[in-house]
Amino acid sequence: MTKVPVGDQPPDIEIQIRNMLMQFITQENSLILAVSPANADLANSDALKLAKEVDPQGLRTIGVITKLDLMDEGTDAREILENRLLPLRRGYIGVVNRSQRDIEGKKDIKVAQDSERKFFLTHPAYRNLADKMGTPYLQRVLNQQLTNHIRDTLPGLRDKLQKQLALMEKDVQDYKNFRPDDPSRKTKLMLQMIQGFSTDFERNIEGSGHGNSEVNTIELSGGARINRIFHERFPYEMVKRVPDEKELRRKIAYAIRNIHGVRLGLFTPDKAFELIVKEQIRMLQDPAVKCVDLVVAELSQILKKITERLARYPRFRDEIDRIVTTHIREREQSAKDHMKQMVDIELAYMNTNHEDFIGFTRAAQGAAEQPQKQKLGNQVIRKGYLAIHNVGGFMRGAKDFFFVLTSENLSWFRDESESEKKFMLPLEGLRIRDSESGFLSRKLTFALFSPDGRNVFKDLKQLELSCENQDEVDNWKASFLRAGVYPEKTSAPAKEEEAAEEEIMDPQLERQVETIRNLVESYMRIVSKNVRDLVPKTIMYSMINESKEFIQTELIPSLYSAGDQNTLMEESLEESTRREEMLRMYNACKEALKIIGDVSVQTVATAVPPPVKDDWIQASSAPENGHGGPPRGGPIGGIRPNHTGGSIGSGGAQTPSISRSAPAPPPGGGGGAVNMGFPSGPRIPARPSPSMNDIAGMAAAATANGGWNPNGPSGGLPPPLLPTRPGQQQQQQYGMGGPPPVPGRPMVPTRPANAK
Repeated sequence: MTKVPVGDQPPDIEIQIRNMLMQFITQENSLILAVSPANADLANSDALKLAKEVDPQGLRTIGVITKLDLMDEGTDAREILENRLLPLRRGYIGVVNRSQRDIEGKKDIKVAQDSERKFFLTHPAYRNLADKMGTPYLQRVLNQQLTNHIRDTLPGLRDKLQKQLALMEKDVQDYKNFRPDDPSRKTKLMLQMIQGFSTDFERNIEGSGHGNSEVNTIELSGGARINRIFHERFPYEMVKRVPDEKELRRKIAYAIRNIHGVRLGLFTPDKAFELIVKEQIRMLQDPAVKCVDLVVAELSQILKKITERLARYPRFRDEIDRIVTTHIREREQSAKDHMKQMVDIELAYMNTNHEDFIGFTRAAQGAAEQPQKQKLGNQVIRKGYLAIHNVGGFMRGAKDFFFVLTSENLSWFRDESESEKKFMLPLEGLRIRDSESGFLSRKLTFALFSPDGRNVFKDLKQLELSCENQDEVDNWKASFLRAGVYPEKTSAPAKEEEAAEEEIMDPQLERQVETIRNLVESYMRIVSKNVRDLVPKTIMYSMINESKEFIQTELIPSLYSAGDQNTLMEESLEESTRREEMLRMYNACKEALKIIGDVSVQTVATAVPPPVKDDWIQASSAPENGHGGPPRGGPIGGIRPNHTGGSIGSGGAQTPSISRSAPAPPPGGGGGAVNMGFPSGPRIPARPSPSMNDIAGMAAAATANGGWNPNGPSGGLPPPLLPTRPGQQQQQQYGMGGPPPVPGRPMVPTRPANAK
């Protein structure tokens, strides 16, 4: 791994390389080749360290030793390749690759493999391991490990394919005999989809608690949202239109004065009552029309949600959406006309004989009943998260709490578990108004305050709360209205003359204003109650029920009159592709299950090698010799030089000195196992190896006599060499690897000339 960036490499080149490696070796279905050069200390190997991090059991790690031909003279890596020095569970495999000169010279791969094979066969330390070394053997090991992995994952893969096949079975049964151009199939399918559309629309309006339909447990939807509009949003919009008390009294005084004209009125004019009441009744039209708009928006959302299920046939979906939307818009206009007509009916006749109307006598006596707050008990009205803005100072900003609004107080908690209560605020005498959001806040803010100026929360005159969107703000305001917290009344500032006139109002006029105010308040209470009751009923009758009836009875004729049914029921390109893809996946799953069955029967897996002690793969175990590798010219990883023979002087023969250990049993399981035999016993001498010149001479002689063939079926090994008797006169010096060729028969030493 690159440690220091060179040239235009990025400064974090080491981190990038490590991340790229980890992206691959962390996958459980990958084999890890921990490649280390033979001419460097194995304890400093970055490859082994990374492999240990992601594969601590060593099930996927195979050690690879390269550059065996570049080791210093007199050193070898046999103890590593025999998995005795720094053992791995799957052992090590040695390879000799092409050099840079070979690559530049375009040396053939086949020739390079032959050179690699010859190196292992002729090297005195690796000749006994030649069958377990080299690139071809590494390839066979990797293929075997891949086979083992496939066999290990077959049970889980088979189970997954069977489940996927079962899920696709129902759709595939419909697709197998599918004919896109069959008119009878299209007609049947269109009728089924219309019936399903009608059922879904009615279920969304009436509620999804019946049947096997899924119930939304995250948010309100469909009819539940329309119900909230009827009983929260619409009453809140009505209360917002009620004029302020001071503004109402001022209008009544002007009306009485204008009716009397230049005369001084001795009696309270009933015409002033009629004028003020009609003005307030007209103000109820806008909340009613807005309620219709809100319901239409909810119906559009329901329609959009249902038609998404018809995406398989885009033209059919678009035509249904167009027909139903057009009908809803027509019913919307009809509902708005009903609202205007309802207001006109209220304006047409003032029923002052209503049983709930207080009458002139009680109004003059000041006996008008004040609006009584509905006694709800301390029941919960609404729960949800809100942010408090003006608590904790400017730098701390807003903080979210879980609020519980009841009919008597407002409490907030740390979270929705309601286990840790922060504060409980009584709602008696409070009002609500909009507040400006801070320049760092994107939330919409409203505030609770007291009209008499007292502190609301601790030393704060108002408590600022905020929501994510305007819809949530309006819903919370409507909930506060149910709890008796009314919005602030804003009136235009009076002029100085008007204020002066109010101050000098005579007592008689003041009594007349009070009488008219009581009458207006009593009558408007009756009208508001009627409007609040009739608006939801009118919307249900003229819009929602009419739309349901239209879908059940008139939608099919409208579709038939819209155009050709074959054209309407044409599949989308995505659906056609999906059908073909599902059939292809179904057939592929069946074929895969068949292949898995064949693989389970025909392949043979090898056992995983036993665990080894690999605690040595730690960063702290790296030797600190100043340059991170073995000493120059010294052995690799503590391996001693290999001397398999001695020198022969001119005076006689000398027995070769043996200092190399015997080869370990061939490692199994794709790369070698630990040499468990004789871990502490004496070393067994190995057979002396011939020198390169001797091997070449023997090969030439044997080939000429039709004997040993290096490329023959014996794997390229020379015939065994027999040691000579001590004292025999040699014709040439021993080489580094072993004795000279063996003669045809043993030589008997001659008697010395002076022997007796």
